[in-house]
Amino acid sequence: VQLVESGGGLVQPGGSLRLACAASGSIFRLNTMGWYRQAPGKQRELVAAITSGGTTYYADSVKGRFTISRNGALNTVYLQMNSLKPEDTAVYYCAAGASIVRLRFGSYDYWGQGTQVTVSS
Repeated sequence: VQLVESGGGLVQPGGSLRLACAASGSIFRLNTMGWYRQAPGKQRELVAAITSGGTTYYADSVKGRFTISRNGALNTVYLQMNSLKPEDTAVYYCAAGASIVRLRFGSYDYWGQGTQVTVSS
């Protein structure tokens, strides 16, 4: 399975971005997909995740601002980010794993190359 992210960039505080993660290969293996982020000097954080059944998870830091969604086959997952703050600046990585719980513990099976999101005026 390969995961390829797109959609990062520079945005002003209060702005929006939508990230996309396209999965290819043996996507039938994918049960849960999610987005991590890592800023310089900070721990990696699971921001949001979604299962093939549509169950979602959000970190407290992004609840109400970010929305994760996917197409029916889980081959593309999106992260809509609204009301962006400077503290959202990080490299965002797409990941796939067995469950939301495992992703929360940092256990993933597949990992993308990352896309930079910078929130700055």
